[in-house]
Formats: sequence, structure tokens, C-alpha cells
Amino acid sequence: MEHAAHSNTPDAVATFGRRKVAPRACVADSKQHIRDFLREAVEDLDFVCSECDCAASIDALLADNPPDLFIIGLSGGGIAANDILETLHRLHYTGNVLIFGAESSPMTTALLRVGEELGLGMLPLLSTPFNDHELRLRTAGLQPLDQPPSPAIDVAEALHSGWLDLWYQSKVDLHSLSLSGAEALVRLRHPTWGIVPPACFLPDAGDPNCRKLSEFVIKRAMEDWRYFQTAYGNVDLSINLPAAFLQDPGAVDDLAKHMPRHPAFSGIIIEIEASEILENLEQVKAMARRLQLLNIGISVDKLGEEWPALMTMDYFPFVEIKVDRQFISGFGDDRLKQWNCRRILELADAFGVRTVAKGVETRADFIMARELGFDLIQGFFFAKPMEARKFARRILGHQIEVPK
Repeated sequence: MEHAAHSNTPDAVATFGRRKVAPRACVADSKQHIRDFLREAVEDLDFVCSECDCAASIDALLADNPPDLFIIGLSGGGIAANDILETLHRLHYTGNVLIFGAESSPMTTALLRVGEELGLGMLPLLSTPFNDHELRLRTAGLQPLDQPPSPAIDVAEALHSGWLDLWYQSKVDLHSLSLSGAEALVRLRHPTWGIVPPACFLPDAGDPNCRKLSEFVIKRAMEDWRYFQTAYGNVDLSINLPAAFLQDPGAVDDLAKHMPRHPAFSGIIIEIEASEILENLEQVKAMARRLQLLNIGISVDKLGEEWPALMTMDYFPFVEIKVDRQFISGFGDDRLKQWNCRRILELADAFGVRTVAKGVETRADFIMARELGFDLIQGFFFAKPMEARKFARRILGHQIEVPK
């Protein structure tokens, strides 16, 4: 893999930007919790991240797959950080170096001077505490201009290589402003592309790997539920599955064998897109009735302009309606979107099922969701999707706070 030249030269940044890969970063610090904190921060900016705890680890790291950015924390002190800088110089490292520390500390000033004297590509100090905007500014020149091709990833390779994971996004009760549950969303961490969006790897319904992916989602979600339960208590989870999976004769048995036999387990919700449900309505309704016996409910996901088709149903075996962002985003001041939402809420009330406003990102939309009477809210306004352990650490066990 080629290296980025020092960020001081604009031509080098442009050359880096034409590479169709995600940038790589290495977090170097002696303390694991500092490395975890920094790694999560740079991964949120779509870096592929590795880590090391001392200068002795750098030789092997640079020989294997050199990062474009070294972030050096100072919890090990100035001598440890100086050793890392000298090791990078000895190994002719041509990427950028970012020091993370207190702005007023003489140690950070001295280390920046040492790095410049050694000819390393030193970026301006990332002072503590920092916010995402400051980190993004420091690393802006390392972001490629091109996006991954779509589709880019073979899901069979991803399953075999262990690149898939589940991330979780909060579902917040609008009446009590408490955590009601979480939706599991499949993500792929590619060794070159970094975090890849689902559009780049989700197979078509007829693809034989579709069932394998569904099985992965079910198994991993239940493993994560056990982790959440042990560490923080019960969390109601939702997973996304295609309607085609439920039409498989063995689907019910597959679901049943993975359900936890634990007194705290209160069931799971399977989210299926509204368009798929309507295309396979009778089969999905029949499956919903069977799944109810296993304490598994089906949610009508991404309900948009199809909603009038649900009004003709005399029996509604679904437990939840999630209104698509096409009616939610910006509906704080859009009367037509509000009208559609009111009709859907009336429909849900008639069938006795709960409603979710999906894709809420602004305070105005949050307020409108409460005024209209949605039961739950989901979206970036409260939290982005995040890895299971990060979700547990940041969301579970904490009170929900309404952003200002």
C-alpha cells in the first residue's frame, strides 16, 4: 500500500485523495482505555484502525501494512512518545503523525519540536479534551475523494473472513424518554475499505448467501443480547430479515433454536420492509401468527406511500409500524408529511400496535413526533448506530438526555 506524503504539500493530499481505499490509522498509547477511546473516534471518521502499546510493536506494524496516520497518546509519558517518534524516523515512516495531549504541557511542545526535527509529517496538536469536529479538521487531508464501488464486497467472502458485525441504534420511548430497545444493523469492516455501507454487500433475495447472512444476524444478535443482559440488564432487540427468509420451511425452527432460554428474555422483533410484506402479504401474515407462539413479533418497517394498502386488512398480526424517513425527515414544518403521519397513526391505533418515527435528526422533528403521538423515536437526534460494546458503554445504564 502506498503512503501519503506529508500533509504540508497540497499535491500529496490530492494524490492520496484519488486512492480508492479508506485511510489507515494506528493509535499508540500504553493504556488500553485510551487506545479504545481514540480508535472509536477515528473509526467514526471511516479510518481502518490498528493499535500498539509501545515503540517495540512498530517494526512489525510498518512492515505489514503501514498506516497513513499515527496518533500518539501521552499517558505513557514523554519518553515513551519520544521513543515512538524516533522509531518512526528510523523506519523511514512517510505518513502523518498526530499527538494527542494537553496544549499547555511543555512535554507536548517538546515532542512536536522533536518530530519536526526528525522530518516527520507532524500535524497540529490534538489537544485534550477534543470534539469530533477538531479531529475531523486534523485528518481532513487524509480522506479519499472517491467512494467505494457498489456493489463492492462479496458477502460470502465477508462471512468467511469474519468482517461482519452488528451495530445498535436506540429506540426511545417518547412518553417516558427512556430506552425502549435497540435495532441491530449489519455492518461490514473491510480491511481496505473500512466500514462499508450495507448497499455495498447486501445480497438479493434470491442469492443463496441471503439465508447465511440472515442466520448470522440472528445468532449474533442473540449473543449480544446475552452480553447486554449480563452486564446491564434486559434490552429488547429488533433485527432486520427479508421476507424470503421467513418463507423458508425451516425458518421457524432456525429462529427457535437461537432464542435464549432465560427468564429475562421478553422476545424479539423482526423488521421487514413494508414493500416486501405487501408483496408477500398472506405468507407473511401466516408466518407472523406462528412466530407469536415463540414470542417473536414482526414490525412493518419503512412504511411510506404504501400505507393505504394496509387499511384494507381485517386482521393485523404485526406488532409495530415504523414510518419511513420520507414522511419523518423535515416533517416539523411540512403539513403534507404531517397529514400522512396522522393517517398512519390512526391506522396503528385501530389495530392496537405501536408506532416508531424513524430517521429523526432534528429537534423540530423530535417535537413534532411527540405532538403527533408516536410511541417511539429512532434516529441520529439521539444516537447513531454503534458497535455492541460501545452501545452498551454509552447508552445502556444511562438516562436518555434530549439534545439541546
